[in-house]
Amino acid sequence: MNLKQAPSEANQFHQAHVHLLLESYLRLLKRPLIDRSDTQELGRVVFNADFVLLSHNIDADPLFDYANRMALDLFEMSWNELIGMPSRLSAEPVNRDERERLLSRVAADGYIDDYSGVRISKTGKRFLIRQAVVWNVYDEQGRYQGQAASFRDWTPLA
Repeated sequence: MNLKQAPSEANQFHQAHVHLLLESYLRLLKRPLIDRSDTQELGRVVFNADFVLLSHNIDADPLFDYANRMALDLFEMSWNELIGMPSRLSAEPVNRDERERLLSRVAADGYIDDYSGVRISKTGKRFLIRQAVVWNVYDEQGRYQGQAASFRDWTPLA
């Protein structure tokens, strides 16, 4: 799956990867992240959704491998800037230990649905996210593929 190119009609808005994220969410949380009645347009719907959705891969220093438009806007980055960036850089250095504890908890439990924390955009704008869901992503054979996060609630910080 080539996730280097920005989501578009040509790559169906990375529908296969989006499907993987949504299926993992459904399996672990026993509820859908979104209404999936329109499976033909799933990639487009999620890319343009009114919530943030991000994922990172399984590298030793995990790299972002998906972000929807809301995530790109919030982090003030283009697809090419965010995809391939170490996900730890989305948190300020002072908050990275907390982030590591969160990811360890997700790895052990499969998901958490109560995460709150401060993140930072490319231009240095800080924002508090609340009630984020972070979950492990597995392919159809049950192989671990990384982690994903979604949230709808954030507040800019001064």
